[in-house]
Amino acid sequence: MIEKFTISRDDSIYEAFPDVALAESGALVCVFAECMHHGDRSYTRIMLATSTDRGRSWSHKRPLTEATKGRPWFNCPRITALPDGRLVVLVDKLYREERSARPDDCRNFLYFSDDEGQTWSDPVRIPALGIVPDRLLALPGGRWIVSCHYRDVGNGDLVQRLWYSDDEGAHWSDAVVVGREPGVDLCEVSILPVGPSLVALFRENTGIGRPCYKSVSHDRGESWSAAVPFPLPACHRPVAGHLREGYVLITHRYMQGGKGWPGWPTQNLFAALTDAESLLSDAYHKAHTRILPIDFDRSTQSDTGYSGWVQFDDGEIYIVNYIVDDAPNGQIRGYSLSLADFLIA
Repeated sequence: MIEKFTISRDDSIYEAFPDVALAESGALVCVFAECMHHGDRSYTRIMLATSTDRGRSWSHKRPLTEATKGRPWFNCPRITALPDGRLVVLVDKLYREERSARPDDCRNFLYFSDDEGQTWSDPVRIPALGIVPDRLLALPGGRWIVSCHYRDVGNGDLVQRLWYSDDEGAHWSDAVVVGREPGVDLCEVSILPVGPSLVALFRENTGIGRPCYKSVSHDRGESWSAAVPFPLPACHRPVAGHLREGYVLITHRYMQGGKGWPGWPTQNLFAALTDAESLLSDAYHKAHTRILPIDFDRSTQSDTGYSGWVQFDDGEIYIVNYIVDDAPNGQIRGYSLSLADFLIA
């Protein structure tokens, strides 16, 4: 049974775009953005909250960054628990309006904590240029990968790129194109190691309800296959990871398309099970998914579906998400579930 918990609700401000990490002690650290509205970033600030009881209760939110008024402004933070025990937050900062921004107007910064999120380093700018980054991915062997996308203002294409570092961020590669396909809009990638390969799962952003797309790399992210559809219908902002039971879990917004945002289309947060064979397959009909509704936004100005998740040692899955629902503004919600909510073994 899915249980729901309030992580942060402040009716005076819009809270959105959360992610979560599991610290070595078992504490959960949630990062999210404050703004005036999804479509109004005249004020922004990145915030944190912590839980020491597996997400049943949460600390008061506290700031990671300074507040902004006007440009530049903070966008969508992500958080990763590194193998050495540190936490790292990756956040994009925009210096122009999104649709007219060139890559250099969309910068990304890292913040590090070696005390489970109590204190943080000054921001470290990295060469990644684009918006809505994936979590920093730390591969076996030490390679770090960061990825984000931008819109080519010349032809309107969305372009997903990555940068990698083999010395923990001291030096970075040039940009590598992960996804750029004629006639589709690939963005908001989630990159997952699957055996010796990497799989990139994309949001498709034409707004007509297309499924998730995926690409595969067999050289640790240095080159990528063409993107093909994957059976997650109307998928926005996938977040993929491995479960202890051997499955892959993908949380995502269901965005059916139609008239468009705001309001009616952004109502549903889903989670899907799949497996390595499906992710590495070369065709839609060779992959399978099992999809579970997690939450529904009842507000007439609904806005939901940017999520993050972790799994505890005993198998409990904890998801974070933002949603309007019964609040006047966006709020941050947590969800507890298990594999038994998807299937009976």
